[in-house]
Amino acid sequence: MSRKKKLITAVSVAVVCFNLYIILHHNPLADRTQEMIKKIISCVILDGFYFVFVKLYDRIVVLPIELYQNRKLIWKLAKNDFKTKYAGSYFGIFWGFVPPVITVLLYWFVFGVVMPGRATNIKGDMEIPYILWLIVGIVPWFYFSEALSSGTNALLEYNYLVKKVVFKISILPIIKIVSALFVHLFFIVFTLILLACYGYYPDLYTLQLIYYSFCMFMFVLGLSYITCSLIVFFRDLGQMISIALQVGIWATPILWNLHLLDDKPVVRFIIKLNPMTYVVEGYRSAIFDKLGFYETFYSTAYFWILTAITFGIGALVFKRLKIHFADVL
Repeated sequence: MSRKKKLITAVSVAVVCFNLYIILHHNPLADRTQEMIKKIISCVILDGFYFVFVKLYDRIVVLPIELYQNRKLIWKLAKNDFKTKYAGSYFGIFWGFVPPVITVLLYWFVFGVVMPGRATNIKGDMEIPYILWLIVGIVPWFYFSEALSSGTNALLEYNYLVKKVVFKISILPIIKIVSALFVHLFFIVFTLILLACYGYYPDLYTLQLIYYSFCMFMFVLGLSYITCSLIVFFRDLGQMISIALQVGIWATPILWNLHLLDDKPVVRFIIKLNPMTYVVEGYRSAIFDKLGFYETFYSTAYFWILTAITFGIGALVFKRLKIHFADVL
């Protein structure tokens, strides 16, 4: 059996199992009508993506295959990218950590010192210092915004490599995204230490931060292949993404609590369509609520279906446009 048939067979089995799990899954606390609608929508989107995947298999899989084959080179170039980004400055890579740290300290000063009376957030019967709740939510956003911005500009920044025929330009966006991951890992450790100082110690649920970081990595990777392809031909896209990120921080429950929308189900539903809502809420649920990602079944299913679609579109767009990159750049 060829590799293509093996992969399609494996994906087919996974899709069938996932469909069965969606159909058989039942939440006794959920509204039955809404639950049925979610099941139908999930199955339709999942099956639609499967048929597109089979139809366009040769165009979609070429990208992940190239990334896997060049994984060692990607890791090496990502480390080099992180180091050279601050080459020539006196403090070097230290500057990679300064802006987010300053932002966190400003939030701590405002909500922990200047306005301590507002520095709490209620989740059930548990009272959480607002500054901790805020930091846990804003750390993944730091990574998402940095990874998306740098991934979008990867081809423009490394335009001299794009013109080299023998170089696999498909690895450039992931190099920038992996490079941004170093600062994110530092902030996860920093956050865990800060939480321990307040009495919130790591446990098995905390390990889910690895899962949610991977979720964010895969989503921003697929998104970056779309944006880095388009920005070559439409340079204004960079400014549009900057504005979208400014809006996004407010459209994601980072500075405010999603439970404030409990009496506005339509608005709450729209906000939950934002994939970063899943990640941000996941970070907080892993640390404060002690919930497993499998306990939010429909949100998890929606996120991964959307991520798969985004990555598939990214692979198709990148493959379609890359033959023109060298001419335009």
